[in-house]
Amino acid sequence: MTSSVTTPILLIDDPAPMVRRLTLNRPDKRNALSNELRGQVFQALEAADADPEVRVIIIRGAGTCFSAGYDLSGEARHQPLPFATAGGPGQWARHVVEGAFRIWDLAKPVIAQVHGWCLAGGSELATACDLVYVAEDARIGYPPVRSMSPPDNQFHPWLCGLRPAMEMMLTGDAMDGLEAVRVGFANRAFPAEQLDAEVLAIAERVAKTPTDVQQMNKRSVHRAMEVMGLRAAIRAGTDIQALALTTASSRATFAQFRESVTQALDARDGGFGDYRTEGEG
Repeated sequence: MTSSVTTPILLIDDPAPMVRRLTLNRPDKRNALSNELRGQVFQALEAADADPEVRVIIIRGAGTCFSAGYDLSGEARHQPLPFATAGGPGQWARHVVEGAFRIWDLAKPVIAQVHGWCLAGGSELATACDLVYVAEDARIGYPPVRSMSPPDNQFHPWLCGLRPAMEMMLTGDAMDGLEAVRVGFANRAFPAEQLDAEVLAIAERVAKTPTDVQQMNKRSVHRAMEVMGLRAAIRAGTDIQALALTTASSRATFAQFRESVTQALDARDGGFGDYRTEGEG
């Protein structure tokens, strides 16, 4: 009898003292964020936050990229949400934002280590983290604005400012790691082959400060952003996202996704000649 071994979709290790590292491990799916994977990420983050031997957490992706976004397959859509969110119109966007603020409200700093594609829900996961370090050749974007809606978690104007945010919203184009640093999405960019070592070195520096002090340092920055309206604005954005899903174009796009995710993505990006269809436009 042959025994089957299930490959874990989230890898957890401690690569240095006081450093916990989570690796999204669905490389064959470009680390698409299924509800199952998202649930494991939240559980691991909360466990690390409660662990006195951990002071900082890194999230990265296995294989060729950080994450290409939420898992749009039929099987993934039927997985239960990892935590309860009030139902009704806009439930998904509210759920995403509540997840982002779960990370935001952790006591310990969370670092996103981004390489390759970081799209849609993948970019929302990265922006929920406290620090973001990227490979110079990473590709970061939110292509669903082309045919569906604005993001569930509308971080763009807060991180990147009015003009860069507006360009992202009106084109859906991806930016590389250097541009991500220039507009404020990321802290620093490194050559891809150096990213692991550089992020670990930064994490070790962050871990030198005890958690009881570090959580106050983290909250001081967050409270300033919240006083300026970040939390209210991002939560209000979920209502706009829900309204956008009622448009004829958005409904037509979802109908295409039910037929074929691949064909729907090709239809969305073919005229732009990027993402899956690069070189065709």
